[in-house]
Parts: sequence; structure tokens; C-alpha cells
Amino acid sequence: MRNGEATTIQDVGENPWQSECDLFVLADPSGKIIALHSTMAKFPLDVAQDMLSHDLKQGNSTGWWYSGTRLYQVVLQPFYDDQPTNSNLSGTVIVGHGMDRSANELRRISSSQMAFRYGRDIVASTLPAFKEQDFARALQSGSSPEQINVDGQRFFASSVELASGPQPVNFIVLKSYDEALAYLARENQLLAGLGFLAVLTGAVLVFLISDKFTRPLASLDEGVHALEQGDFAYPLETNGTDEVAHVTRAFDRMRRTLKNNESQKQQLEDQLRKAQKMEAIGQLAGGVAHDFNNLLTVIKGHGDLMLDRLRPTDPLHGSAHQIEKAADRAASLTRQLLAFSRMQVLQPKVLDLNSLVAEMCSLLKRLVREDITFTFRAGESLGRVKADPGQIEQVIMNLTVNASDAMPAGGELIVETRNVSVDEAFAKTRLPVVPGEYVRLTVEDTGDGMDDATKARIFEPFFTTKELGKGTGLGLATVYGIVKQSGGWIWVESEPGEGARFEVYLPVVAEPEERLSPERITTAPTRRSEVVLIVEDEEAVRELAGEFMKSAGYTVLTARDGRDALAVAEHSDPPIRVLVTDIVMPHLRGPELAKRLKDLSPDLKIVYMSGYLEYNKADGEFLEEGFFLQKPFSRIALVSKVAEALNHEQLIARP
Repeated sequence: MRNGEATTIQDVGENPWQSECDLFVLADPSGKIIALHSTMAKFPLDVAQDMLSHDLKQGNSTGWWYSGTRLYQVVLQPFYDDQPTNSNLSGTVIVGHGMDRSANELRRISSSQMAFRYGRDIVASTLPAFKEQDFARALQSGSSPEQINVDGQRFFASSVELASGPQPVNFIVLKSYDEALAYLARENQLLAGLGFLAVLTGAVLVFLISDKFTRPLASLDEGVHALEQGDFAYPLETNGTDEVAHVTRAFDRMRRTLKNNESQKQQLEDQLRKAQKMEAIGQLAGGVAHDFNNLLTVIKGHGDLMLDRLRPTDPLHGSAHQIEKAADRAASLTRQLLAFSRMQVLQPKVLDLNSLVAEMCSLLKRLVREDITFTFRAGESLGRVKADPGQIEQVIMNLTVNASDAMPAGGELIVETRNVSVDEAFAKTRLPVVPGEYVRLTVEDTGDGMDDATKARIFEPFFTTKELGKGTGLGLATVYGIVKQSGGWIWVESEPGEGARFEVYLPVVAEPEERLSPERITTAPTRRSEVVLIVEDEEAVRELAGEFMKSAGYTVLTARDGRDALAVAEHSDPPIRVLVTDIVMPHLRGPELAKRLKDLSPDLKIVYMSGYLEYNKADGEFLEEGFFLQKPFSRIALVSKVAEALNHEQLIARP
């Protein structure tokens, strides 16, 4: 009817009861049966009508019908005359398959006993007739459905409800307890036999395998013991494709890795000892430079006073000038020591190294001799770095001079910049460089080169291979300190007779370049009359600074420490306009003193003095509007810095 084949419609029309089904029913749209045919026992029409009405009411498409003598499994299919909209019902076709009383079909598919129960009656089963009656009585007596005794035989029962309704249909499976025990006994015997066979086979395999694998295992065990004793070269039997050979080869790879790790560990320990040594030397150098700066401040300051008070024709004028020159040279040495110990004050800016080196090229060419060929190779699309431009210039100059001195017979000197990406593998060859993005500055020469002993000490202060009087030994130490303080790394490669290659790695920053503004020319300050408070724990420096400020017309108050300064400020009648304070002092540090006095007088100007890196504007300890004066300082430097602080607000207010 659905596929529209003419032969099918013709066959059904000639004899509608030709079918393999045991039950065929036709119903009109209202659900009334208009035709019923059964190939087995007669199916009462009223019983069929009741069951059809129940299924239609429940909306069932399948179900179980019982004629009183036979159980049928049925399928209900509605048909419409306006397909595919299916809005006009033509009727319903019901076909069913009858279950014979002895359930012969089920006997062929299972060794267990099975039964169909309709309501409280057994309608089909594989049990003999007398056992079926006993089984029905047991069910009606309310026995446990899980365990049922039928004719003295114990069964395990499992029931599944096939259809619900006034008369539910259940399918029951019965498994004989005795048969189950017999089956388990047979299985146990089989398992016992298999177990014995497995043990016997295992013993044979163990005997065969032990002879093949014991010797390589013994060799592997001896190799493990040798490794525990530090022997990484013990011979192992790694031939073969079996598991022991794989394990042996894996152990051999692990042994090589451990050997490499041991070598790297030794290198790292050497690097650590070297870093600790350099750190200790740096702390010593920084401390010496700090104390020496106070002495130089006094020497240089009194030299300035003598030059101001002596006429050029005075016989002592030349002596005073020599004192000042010696003080300047000593101050230069202390600055180099501070650079090595990373205690100098930096003014970092975002730089383009290509522009910086290009501007220095004319100067660098004058630094090298005529028999040395100078070449600058600028990297393309060079990244930006953040560093003090003056200090980076010092690094380039020191490396250039060092390379020039290493080529007494002439040669080639190359300065190169390039972007480099340092990964884990490359970082291991440049310890202690860490992975990241860098700009690499390279200074390479074709000079005499260095041996390992010299390379291990080239960054130590006062170490030099030059003749006596030809160098201070602070050039490369200064380079080391500046690079480390700028957050970078330095690496040197050299062999005797093969020249030297210095690599400076500076981290790339994602900030725009800052244009360098020309330094303002310092002019002689005008005479002022404001009150200046000078706080310094070194008496000689305090007296000298006071003398400088008095000579410029200022009213000067002095204090030996922070606590004394608070008392002086409290009793000062005219307001204090400028505080000039050392940073490290007993009882109260300079930054804390500045904050307290600033709270009392918001218009107070602050000038910090220090001999090394105690000052960091980014640190919350210091006031942002404060000024910094590096020791040793001259008279004009101190007076100009104070004047700059006083004029700061006026400069900001100008358009």
C-alpha cells in the first residue's frame, strides 16, 4: 500500500489473509474492528476489541494480546489517505505473531527454562506440563520470584515485564540451581587444568628466558654499580631487540645525560664562584669608593676655594691647580670602581644602538691607530634597549680601546649590532645569559687573543696584562659593571693568536625611542640670600659645603645628622628654602628627614647628596621632586644644583 507496487496491491486484494502473521485485524477510523483473522485458535472479537481499545487509548504501537488460549505479540499501524500530511485517518491494521503453548521457538535459543505469564496465568512455557502447573501454583502462592522450587527442583528466576495494563505480560527465565552448580564445577576443572598448564608453560619459559636475559641483566646491574662509583664508561651489552636491550640502551642514554649534566653542574658551580667573587670584589670596591668620595670632596672643594682666592700670578696657584687635577683623576677612578660595583647613579633612556654607535664612529676612528681598519655593521630593524646613553658610550669606548691595544701590529676591528633571540639551547652556551629577546653589541678584533686563565680574570678590577703604567685595570671592570647594572650580560670568546670577541646582550624593550636633548651649559649662579640647611655626618664635607653656599650669598644652617636637623629646623626663624642632605646618616636617614621637613614646609626644596647608588627616584623612599648631587662635587656644582632646585617651579610655569 505504501510502495505502490501493482502486484502487491493485486495479491492483497485477491486474498488479504495471505501472510506469515498468525493474526490480522482491520479497524475503522473510530477504532472498531471490521475484520479479524487468526491462523491458530479462534480469537474472540469482543476480547480483541477490548485489547485494541486499550492500546489505542494508551497510544501503543506494539502490545501483547491474549485470546484466552494463545498469546500474540502485535504491531499496530495506522493508515492515512492524504499522505504525507497524515491528517485524515483511514483506519488501523494490526498484525500479530502467536506464541505456541510449548514455546518451541524459545527452546532452540536457550538452555534455560522460560515462561510467559499473562496476569496470574502461565500462557506459554518450555516446562513440561506437570512442572508448569507446579510453577504456576508456586507463583500464585507468593513465593520469592528470585528463587522458586518446582517439583523439588530449585530454580533461580528472573522476570521482565513486557507490557503493562490491567493484565500485565511478564517473561520469566528459570535457571536450574543444580545445572548451575554442575556448570561451575566443570568450569573449575577446566580452570584448574589451564592453571596447571600455565604453571608448567611458565616454568619452561622462565628457564628459557633466564638463560637469554640473565647475562645482559647482570651486565646492566654491574653498570649501575659502576655509575654509583662515578664510572660513566663501563661497557654495556646493548645489542639485541628484546626488552633488556631496550632498557640497557635507555640506561646508556641516561648515563650520557648524567655525564653531561655533571659537566654543566661543574660549569654552573664555576660561574657561581666567579659571580660570588665578582660580587665580593664589587662590594669592597663600592665601599672604598664611597668613603674615598668623601675625602675627594674635601680635597677637591678646598682646591676650588684656593683657586678662587689665589691670583694666577701667585706661586701657590699652580700647586692648587695640580691638587684639583689630581682630585679629578682620583674621582674618575672612583667612578670606574662604582661602575664595576654597580653602585653608580644611572639615567636610563630608551635608545637605538645604531644611532648611538653611528654618532660615535668619528670619535672611535680617532681612538684607533691608522694601521687598524675600523668597521661598523649596523643591524637591520634593531630593537630598542633601555640604558644610560653615557654609560653605553663608555662601554663602547673601553671595548674599542681594549681591542686596539690588543693589536700592536695592526689588524681589523669590527663593531656590530644585531637582534638575537636567545633560546634554551643557545643560553647554555652563553652562561649566565637567560633566554629572551636581546640586542647584541659585538666588538671583535684580530689581535693577540687570550688564554683561559686570562679570560677568567679580565673583568676583575686592577687586573691588567699591560706594562706597568700603561693601564689602570679598570676598563673592562667598568664595562662589566655598567652592563650588569643595565640588566644585560657580557660574554667573551678568545683563543691565543685568534683575536677576541666581546658580546654585550641588552634586553629589548617595547617602548619608543627617547630623543637625547643636549646638555644645558652651566652658567655661573647669581648670588642669593635664601636659607639653606646642610645635613652631613662627615664634618669636613659639611663645613666645606657650608663654605661653598656662604660664598654664594646664602644663609647657611648645618646639622650633623637627621635628628639634629629637625631641632635646627624647629628653632629656625627665617624659613628654610632648601635642604641639602646626605642619604646615609646615623639616627635618621636623609630621605626620611626630607619627608618630615616637607610635611612642615611644603615649599621646601630637596637636594640629595651621595657618593654611590643610594639614590633611586623610582623608589618610594625618595621624593619625586628631589634633586641629586654626585660626590665629589665642586663649588659651582653644589651652588648650581641648589639654584636649579629653587628655580624649578619657575621653569615649569613657563609656557
